[in-house]
Amino acid sequence: MGAIQKNGFTFDVEYSNMLQRGAVHVFQNGEFVHEMPFTFQGDDPDPEEIQRMVDTFFE
Repeated sequence: MGAIQKNGFTFDVEYSNMLQRGAVHVFQNGEFVHEMPFTFQGDDPDPEEIQRMVDTFFE
């Protein structure tokens, strides 16, 4: 799962299969802005759920 670019922000997804936890790290102009932690089940996080997290950042 690669980084997502939207509205001048970069959303970098990192996660651990073993711990079933992850975070979306938000950057603007290369500077860290925010961290959005999440949990998931299965082998990988659901890409649609990650996209929803990105979308809620702008609400």
